[in-house]
Amino acid sequence: MSKLWIIRNRLISAAIPVSAVAVMCALIVVVFAIMLISLSVGNQFIGIGQILFDMFSRSDTLSEFIAQSLRFPRVVMSAIVGAALASSGLLLQSMIRNPLASPDVIGITGGASAAAITYLSFFSSTLGIFWLPFFSILGAFSAVLLVYCLAWRNGITPMRLILVGMGISALMGAITTFAIAASPLSTSITAYIWLTGSVYGANWKDVQALLPWVCVSLPFLLLFTRQINAQELGDQISTGLGISVQSLRLGMLIISVVLAAPAIAYVGAIGFVGLIAPHIARRIVFRSFGLLLPVSALLGACLVMLADLVGRTVFLPLDVPAGVFVSAIGAPFFIYLLYRQRF
Repeated sequence: MSKLWIIRNRLISAAIPVSAVAVMCALIVVVFAIMLISLSVGNQFIGIGQILFDMFSRSDTLSEFIAQSLRFPRVVMSAIVGAALASSGLLLQSMIRNPLASPDVIGITGGASAAAITYLSFFSSTLGIFWLPFFSILGAFSAVLLVYCLAWRNGITPMRLILVGMGISALMGAITTFAIAASPLSTSITAYIWLTGSVYGANWKDVQALLPWVCVSLPFLLLFTRQINAQELGDQISTGLGISVQSLRLGMLIISVVLAAPAIAYVGAIGFVGLIAPHIARRIVFRSFGLLLPVSALLGACLVMLADLVGRTVFLPLDVPAGVFVSAIGAPFFIYLLYRQRF
């Protein structure tokens, strides 16, 4: 029997397996290792020792500018986006009790993409790029609100939610395609790049804008670990334990949008992170939401950082968007899950 760490206070009471803590510590080390490697390699190689020296000495050198001003915000943005998308995917899978659930399936990604591409195609030339994240977030919330309203019939059931979500995602995809086809060539190229999902050009202002969404949402979710764990056991058991299932589902859906929509708004439609990371997390830690959440977030951060690292180093001088490599992994993984669901 594995050893447990007991945490009790006014807000939470939890028993955490020591093995899960070891996994989280190992993943944190991996995250920092990938960060250091990402800061080091590229068009110009910078030694890790030089990076650490520049970080603490604030030297005005070319290597310091490349590492701190160009690569570091890109790496941090990759980690935040990966953590946000993975956490959103885990939340949706727990809510719907379906391993195929993710922001891509429920309509979050489709709504954000449709709004962003419409803005890029028809409004960016007059309003500039500043309002793009706001349009994207508004599109994601609008799509999810439409999904929720259409799926409501004396309450929300997981199957109706996922079926309606897939239909709305298809509709959003049609709107996105029309917007690209109707836009000028110059803006359609920008739209295509955004759709692939890339952290190219990320800066510290973007990081500061995105970080609060994640830092507030993740700790808040941990307060509802018991309710979410009970919800996964079924509606009857949850109701018997005094949980308002419909209110909990609505809250989980809103927070999943709050996590995923800003991330998609700033870097584009990086798919499959919310599908892959939670599945890997369920294989390596106990199936409690309170343990799965941090592990999924760390795995998502690793996945996007690695995809971006490969995209900007393996095919030099090309800078291939991170979304291309995540999709290359995610599409076969999705097919594998579909195959397993048959049996």
